Amino acid sequence: MLLRLVAVLLITIVTHHHTIAQDTLTDSLETVQKNWDFGGAGTINFSQVSLSNWAAGGQSSLSVLGTAGMFGNYKKGKNTWNNTLSLTYGTVKLQDQRIRKSDDRLELNIKYGRNASTDWFYSAQINFKSQMLPTYNITRDTILSNFLSPGYVLTSLGMDYKPNDKLSVFISPVTGKYTVVLNQELADAGAFGVQAARKDLEGNLIPGTGQNLRREFGGFVNVRYKNEILTNVVLQSKLDLFSNYMRNPENVDLNWESQVDMKINRFLSASVFLHIVYDDDIKIKTGHNPDGTVTRGPRLQVKQSLGIGLSHKFD
Repeated sequence: MLLRLVAVLLITIVTHHHTIAQDTLTDSLETVQKNWDFGGAGTINFSQVSLSNWAAGGQSSLSVLGTAGMFGNYKKGKNTWNNTLSLTYGTVKLQDQRIRKSDDRLELNIKYGRNASTDWFYSAQINFKSQMLPTYNITRDTILSNFLSPGYVLTSLGMDYKPNDKLSVFISPVTGKYTVVLNQELADAGAFGVQAARKDLEGNLIPGTGQNLRREFGGFVNVRYKNEILTNVVLQSKLDLFSNYMRNPENVDLNWESQVDMKINRFLSASVFLHIVYDDDIKIKTGHNPDGTVTRGPRLQVKQSLGIGLSHKFD
């Protein structure tokens, strides 16, 4: 009799605690659903050209470009917390050539805001940009870039103007910009604006003496816009402007990305992407001197892509 009583008591206790746990979990999930908004989208674009005995000439080719974007946004009372992760990777295969990378981008943005008025927020932001895999020249004997070579980190304090869900204008007079080049070969060459390696008496670079980190302090403006401009046609645009207070503040670094996504049906989509970069600290090959040495200087960098492929949106 005693054993039965103890068993019943234990079952009652376990059932009671299980009910409490279920209620607690349900309350937690409801809180998450109320304060958080999660979602994202992914797209895979394909392009293929096949030639056989084609008199006009040309090359057969196959290219694949994948993009993914995810977000997690929190809002409760006067506080907001916006998190976004963007990934892009593409490859291209030309006739009789090995597969090459055509695009590789990784960006993480974290921004906290506290409401100051109807449309203005006190804000702090961290932005990180890099790539996922190494990039080589055509002969694959020289590395051109890699993960964290370069890597860009911006930490900013300022005000965020958000009049609606479509537009955000973040203004920061206090911003630290850090350029990371972990690959020592690239650092020694002074790639992406870091201090190049020292030279010996004969003018040769001393390996291992190039700087892996470049620090800048200045003002930063970040504009983000997203809107369905036509039915099933969405425009997304991001503009970053940075001025280094300590060196040539009139030379403003520019990073502008614009993308138009067109939804054909539930699974098919098309996109047009334009990326423009200008940074006077990044030197691009411009030609050769009479003695054969390479000349370099700042140039406007432009990337454009057009793709049609498969897409999926999730919430």
